[in-house]
Amino acid sequence: FTDFASVAAHLRGLGFFYWDLSLERIGRTLHWLEDLVPAMQRRPAAAHIVGTNGKGSTATFLAALGRAHGLRAGLYTSPHFLSVRERILVDGRLLPEDEWVVCANFVRQAGGESLTYFEFVTALAAVAFARAGVDLAVWEAGLGARSDAVTALPVDLVLFTPIGLDHENILGEGLAAIARDKADALVAGRGIEAAVTAGQEPAVLEILQHAAERLGCPLLTPSEVIVWPEGARLGLAGAHQQDNAYLALAGWRWLVGRFGFADAEARRLDGLRRAFIPGRLQFIPSAPERGLPALILDGAHNAHGLRALHSALRQMGIRPGAVIFSALADKDMRAAGAALSALTAGPIFVPPVQDNPRAAKSEDLVALLGPRAQPAADLNAALSLAAAATSDPILVCGSLYLLGEFYTLHPEYL
Repeated sequence: FTDFASVAAHLRGLGFFYWDLSLERIGRTLHWLEDLVPAMQRRPAAAHIVGTNGKGSTATFLAALGRAHGLRAGLYTSPHFLSVRERILVDGRLLPEDEWVVCANFVRQAGGESLTYFEFVTALAAVAFARAGVDLAVWEAGLGARSDAVTALPVDLVLFTPIGLDHENILGEGLAAIARDKADALVAGRGIEAAVTAGQEPAVLEILQHAAERLGCPLLTPSEVIVWPEGARLGLAGAHQQDNAYLALAGWRWLVGRFGFADAEARRLDGLRRAFIPGRLQFIPSAPERGLPALILDGAHNAHGLRALHSALRQMGIRPGAVIFSALADKDMRAAGAALSALTAGPIFVPPVQDNPRAAKSEDLVALLGPRAQPAADLNAALSLAAAATSDPILVCGSLYLLGEFYTLHPEYL
């Protein structure tokens, strides 16, 4: 690779939505990278965030807590909105493009030609964190855990966010199958010493407990690790974010005990307050000069996430006048339809997600969502239709790829 454009072109050529679920390729590449990049032999403290909803928020809170205490923190999340560079942050900043080139060439030398898109970027992040000398690496799972590339990485701690129905066509049908897949983050050989779980359905909790027992590590709840600080202000809006922040805070306290990091309540509160991710209950004020009505952006796309979004908006006293929604075809809209309809008494406009082979057809979603749903040609058309239908704030939610289209049109809000 000679420049970032050539790295980006290579990734596009791998196929953004191509999966070949296995840990063999990424494991082999990571092993070879340890010889190519001596800094990879130094292990930072590391946490793996696994679950269905809240992974990105929990990971962001945990990295922010580390940074607030003076640690150099690496954060790996997915997907991205405008550039793959958004997936890898060190101290809250994008890596320079020339560092992407250096890291990508190391991955290529270590057998990266055989990796899928997600595997290549995961390996690249591991190189980048090693070269940056991060003290704390926070890894958000991609798809499940059993065959997800992140599961090939050594970590000390696994945090389980709420597990629900999602990606059933890949992870298995039913909640138990999905929970078993995600519980396989707890495998021997990674260095895992503990796991902390958010609230789970009883059947899910039982599966996680069995996985922890097999590994011989404790499975804790946040309240067993730390008391939630009353009066904490969060950088991410919504009552459901307290659960994500509590899980991250418990993870932080466990890491403090394990690695002896400095810890102070004032810094914890500062870290929670400074956490930010675009597209998580993000409020966009009306901007007539840009042709924008007042908007709320959120990545809720399944039943669990949409119910949490509804609860958050209700507690804030906000009732959107209309909703713009789209999703990928592998989402279970039968379960999500009722939760989506409860978000507004107004119309629901359904544009297709653009340039995405996994996108659901607008007419299929409309048929599932009921009589208030109607198709829109694209996001711009949906925004115009919604603005004409109501003077109240408009909720744009569903696939993060739909939000990505919004940020493409209005990158100043990213």
